[in-house]
This record gives sequence, structure tokens and C-alpha cells, in this order.
Amino acid sequence: MVPGLDLSEDDRNLLDGEGGEAARLAMRIVLALAGAVGAERLIDVTAAHVDGCLYQGQASLDFAERLAAGGARVSVPTTLNVGSLDLLHPERFRGALGLAAAGRRLMDLYAGMGCRPTWTCAPYQVAEARPRPGQHVAWAESNAIVFVNSVLAARTERYGDFIDVCAAITGRVPDAGLHRTENRRGQILFRLAGVPDRLLLNDLLYPVLGHVVGTRAGTGVPVIEGLPVDTPEDRLKALGATAASSGSVGMFHAVGVTPEAATLDAALHDSRPGGVVEVTPEVLLEARRSLCTARGDSLDAVSVGTPHFSLQEFERLLELLDGQRLRMPFYVSTGRDVLADVRSRGWTEALDRAGVTVVADTCTYVTPILEPEIGVVMTDSGKWAYYAPGNIGVEVILGSLEECVRSAVEGRVWRDPGLFADQ
Repeated sequence: MVPGLDLSEDDRNLLDGEGGEAARLAMRIVLALAGAVGAERLIDVTAAHVDGCLYQGQASLDFAERLAAGGARVSVPTTLNVGSLDLLHPERFRGALGLAAAGRRLMDLYAGMGCRPTWTCAPYQVAEARPRPGQHVAWAESNAIVFVNSVLAARTERYGDFIDVCAAITGRVPDAGLHRTENRRGQILFRLAGVPDRLLLNDLLYPVLGHVVGTRAGTGVPVIEGLPVDTPEDRLKALGATAASSGSVGMFHAVGVTPEAATLDAALHDSRPGGVVEVTPEVLLEARRSLCTARGDSLDAVSVGTPHFSLQEFERLLELLDGQRLRMPFYVSTGRDVLADVRSRGWTEALDRAGVTVVADTCTYVTPILEPEIGVVMTDSGKWAYYAPGNIGVEVILGSLEECVRSAVEGRVWRDPGLFADQ
């Protein structure tokens, strides 16, 4: 029991074991978190998204086995993040058989708790999983957290492995962090200065800007001024995912773009920012350079779809391919719900003819899918560029989707001339 914490009758019943041993354990963990963050009460959540289904070692499997043995069932609609395997194409896994078996077992355990097997890091692309503005949810996965807070204006704190499923089982979380209005106030202002329209309208700006924001905002809530008012969701997705990777951003405001930032004053809650960062073309160029570990024009593969590719991104990819044949491996990671839509539109034949490999249920930087001889990879994802060198030991080049496609067609790195003053 946490001193001073107001519990409901249902909370106490779970603690007393009336919901079973797994629910009792889950409530104890939620209460421990509440004590750690100084919450005075728990609140209901309407949904959850669980990241713990990705195998990270024996501890992750042991915890899920204990929950399953205790009769764990989620009490709110719960989606599942990427797992360790592409269950639709399991033959693509290139790791040890023991790792594959453990990853598959973990995925099965979470599905057996009543979670929906979406296997995507972008649950906001599943229509029925998108929460409404103001709804409280318990979402894990860094890019999903920042997206649901920033773009959808629903509310979640940064939930990690083990806490995520405990919230899903109990339907309760501490009233703390980004669930509370005062903690959603913008704290540091990023003002775009002198950025040309051509770059503002290019998708490469958004992961690069996200890297600037993440490295300088840390855990704060950044406010971005100067983005086009019609910036689409996929570009906001790319921005938030990179900011959450290079920093610990759980929410951002884009003035005139995101729901809680109709004006600068609204984003700042009528206060002054704690600091102002002028984002110039030079700052952006340096950020892009820092996300590129490879030099020259040698290239072995392309990997896009981190976070998972949307239907709109597949449509754009097909436009860029325009019937051309790729000269190197080209991987696209996506969720199975989006892939079903792609198939229903008859797009998979054109992707196959071009030489595109579609990966579902997982992502190429978290599980061994790329051929072992691949050394240099181009990506349009700031998150992939940030993590892949350490995770899978490749060298990375960051580019726009257009640059990725043209590079794969030409068999070498191609840069859009003039996009940055200094390539």
C-alpha cells in the first residue's frame, strides 16, 4: 500500500486477489509506480499498447510466463507492439533457432492474455485503436507515445516493459506525468529560421528536425514554430519518432499544426519558454550528418518503415518506383493491418516486380532479417539511423524516400542536389 494514495474498491479487490494472482501482481506493480512518481490517485485508461512482447532476454519471458500462469487477462482493448519474428514470413529470420523459439513463445503468451496481435509499433494506423482527444491510455513504444500525445491529443505517460501489461490488466495507471494538463505545457521553443520552402516540403526535414529536437529537449516538452500548417501525419510521425529516440521526448507541440498548439501561447500555456533554439539550415545539415555513419556512394541495401509504413507511404513508394526494378535489397517494415490494405488494393504485385521485400510484425533493426553480408544501408528513418549501427552493426546513410528509391535503382547513393546547401 502506498501512503496517501486514494484507492477505489475495485483496486482494493485486485490487491486482495479477487481477480487472480496475475491481477494482484499487476496492481502491486502499478501501485509501486504510483509511489515512485508521487501520484495521489490512480485513473482509468481506455486502452493499452504493450511493448513487452518483443523478446529482450530471459527476464521478459519469465515475467510473461508468471502472468500467464496466474491467469492474466487484459481488461481494456490492448494492441501489441512488434515482436521478434515476422509471423507471416518466418523463414526470413536469420538468427539462432533458440532466439526464434523464445521470441515466438513470448508473442504467443501476450496474445493468449487477450491482447490483439497487431504486431506494430504504429497502433495509431489501426483505425479502431486510435484514441480520441483527451482519452487516457497506457501506451508503450516511444514513437507511439509521442504520436498519441502530440498528434492525437490523447494522454499517456511513457510506459515501458512490464508496466505496460500491468496497466492493461488492471485498467489503471498513476495520475501523473503527461496524463496531467500542467505537464503538457511546452517548455523549450524550436524556431525554424531561414529554412527554404523546398526543404520544408521534403520528408527528409522531419527526421532531421526530430534529431535536433530530441538531442536538445531531452525529457522536456518542445514547441516547434515554423512548420507548414498542412504537415501530414506521416511527417509528424517521423519527427516524433526521432525525437523520442535521440532524446526522451514524450510529447511535442507544432504551432498551428498539432491539436494543443493552435497558437504559440496555447502551446506554452500562456507562459514563456525556458529556452529558444534557432533551427537554421546549418543546424539541420549538421544533424543529418550526425545520423550518417557511412561516407561515399557505396550502398548494399535500403530499409524503410521505422515506424511502420502507412498506406499513404506505400502509395508514395509505388509512385516513386514507377515500374522500375531495384538493384539491391529494399526492405519495407509495416504492420499486418496496413499490409492487408495494401494487398486488397492489388499493390503487392507491383512491389514484388520491383524487388521490394515487405517485412511484417517486426522491424529490421530489432531482429536479424538483413543478409549478413550487408554493410551499408540507406534509410528514411531517423530512428532506424539512430539505433541500427549499435543494434545490428551496419553503417547508415539517412535520406528522403525519394533518395532511397533512386539510390536502390541506380545501385549507389544518390543525393537530391540542392536540398541541403552542402551535401
